[in-house]
Amino acid sequence: MRYIILFFILFSSLFPENTVLIASFNTLRLGKNKKDYYQVSKVLSKFDLVGLQEVMNENGLKILKGNLEKITGKKWEYHISEKPAGSGEYKEYFAYIWQKEKVSLKEPAGYYQEEKPSDFEREPYGVWFKAGEFDFVYVLAHSVYGKKERERILEASRYILVYNFFRKMVPLEKDVIIAGDFNLPANNRGFRKLTVHPEQIEYVLNPDEDLTTLGKKSLVNSYDNFFISRKHTKEFTGRYGVYNYIKIIMKR
Repeated sequence: MRYIILFFILFSSLFPENTVLIASFNTLRLGKNKKDYYQVSKVLSKFDLVGLQEVMNENGLKILKGNLEKITGKKWEYHISEKPAGSGEYKEYFAYIWQKEKVSLKEPAGYYQEEKPSDFEREPYGVWFKAGEFDFVYVLAHSVYGKKERERILEASRYILVYNFFRKMVPLEKDVIIAGDFNLPANNRGFRKLTVHPEQIEYVLNPDEDLTTLGKKSLVNSYDNFFISRKHTKEFTGRYGVYNYIKIIMKR
């Protein structure tokens, strides 16, 4: 059984003036499950832009925004996908929350348009952001968990379609970042089509070292990650890590 509680992926992008910290976080049913929103907001306040998975309604985002503004003394904003993604009774939204002094929303790119209705359990969702002189499309994903690993591997093999879709949607914007909960380590063979892409798409965290999911006693797997193009996203400083309540691990 998985317990995803307040563990973040850290992505840094360097500008002439400053550094912007981008994170991804599976919120474990934000807006529905009972949470200490103040403590969650204290962790979120350490980042400039956070992509959120498992958002159940907008109410949780409103509470986060209010707490973040109290904690930081700065203005924050959020965006939630126009509709929930999923099948059957369980569906969830994708959302983003950011500090307005550091990041601005240019335009929602929307959901990935599937070639087949069964390509993804939850279609990835993207938004076009700007931070300083850096424009980028930030795509969030929450892959199927599935009782059989084969289902997860098949979805992983389709993220190359997601990357190509958002690259073509915003043709002048070559910086496409895909992040989220993939329910597989990034070095799984399912991602091979993505990582052999001519635009040099690589995962950021090391799946053998950077565990991101909280189990009963410790961190237990590396299902969460970022995929970026080393060819185009040259603003990436190479600094990354997993944020833990108790300990912060930073790679330099």
